[in-house]
Amino acid sequence: MALVAHDAKKDDLVTFCSQHRRVLVGCDLIATGTTGGRIKEACPDLSVTRFKSGPLGGDQQIGARIADGKVDVLIFFIDPLSPHPHDVDVKALTRLAVLYDIAMALNRATAELLIVQILKNQRVA
Repeated sequence: MALVAHDAKKDDLVTFCSQHRRVLVGCDLIATGTTGGRIKEACPDLSVTRFKSGPLGGDQQIGARIADGKVDVLIFFIDPLSPHPHDVDVKALTRLAVLYDIAMALNRATAELLIVQILKNQRVA
């Protein structure tokens, strides 16, 4: 599972991860640099592999993992109200998620649905 958040949404993603840590502890987590650092600080029990910060290539690193079939869920809390200088990278990342048909949540409501499905799958396994 890849975890990404724009600056204005990082607190929301950290709170989300904290609230769902018992589900996420069973997942292989990757994240862009700053987001991953914030998640690790708040949830030290989660194993999060951190890539570079999004604007420094982290979005592209996660995109490469998607293209290699190593990511099956992308949770990306986007901020639609702020300009993003690396918007091209963000669009490329979401395009790859669509192209490779992985589950993608761009807001908390959809992320909650993904967590419910993951929890359901963990109980069946």
